[in-house]
Amino acid sequence: MEEKLLMGENEIDRALTRIAHQILERNHGCKDLVLIGIRTGGVPLAERLQRKIKEIEGVEVPVGVLDITLYRDDWSLASPQPVVRKTDIPFPIDNKVVVLVDDVIFTGRTIRAALDALIDFGRPRKVELAVLVDRGHRELPIEPTYTGFNISTLPNEHVTVRLKEISGKDEVVLERY
Repeated sequence: MEEKLLMGENEIDRALTRIAHQILERNHGCKDLVLIGIRTGGVPLAERLQRKIKEIEGVEVPVGVLDITLYRDDWSLASPQPVVRKTDIPFPIDNKVVVLVDDVIFTGRTIRAALDALIDFGRPRKVELAVLVDRGHRELPIEPTYTGFNISTLPNEHVTVRLKEISGKDEVVLERY
């Protein structure tokens, strides 16, 4: 396997700063705004966006955590006993602008599952999607509202996002098999 560095710590930070500004511009501030990170990689990114929005606006928007394990259309293929982790959305999402946050968008199936899971918690006014990396190859008609980095990939390539909160360092790498 061969790895190519696509983004380092500074590039990730700049992308998140840009996304935070875009979220605030598109929504005319942060009124009724909530961030929900998709477990696993989306959670620390949602928390970082929360900090950046607070730096810009002085307001701490709520952050929730969404586990989509049982909503995936491939969970039975991955494991006969899926590991379900906690979903934590300790605030109402009815009539809110929900920004779903994930690290990478590929086929769109994770986001489809996240939308199904989210609707079990209420009826948002609007749902937007923020991703750090869009690698293309969609199988469903789902596109991010905010993107940090776009890259065209081949079928034998994989994009891995490593975050300090999970792996001890910030980087995005392209892996070729």
